[in-house]
Amino acid sequence: MMSQTLDTLTIGDIGYIESIESEGSIRRRFLDMGMTPGCRVQCVLSSPNKNPMAYWIRGAIIAIRREDAKGIMVKKVEV
Repeated sequence: MMSQTLDTLTIGDIGYIESIESEGSIRRRFLDMGMTPGCRVQCVLSSPNKNPMAYWIRGAIIAIRREDAKGIMVKKVEV
């Protein structure tokens, strides 16, 4: 597994959150949604310009803007 930011996952990729590097209200929002270290995340949908992307996180599909996803470090699971 290698570390990267959430925005680099492509459809079907699975990773585990390592850390939330964002600050302020967006960090609080991510934590409130259950995006904590160790949480599994899977990229499931993409808009035509890849902004936003949709991720399966704790049983819900959440759309996250690319600039916000750059603040989330994940370890991608290599298959």
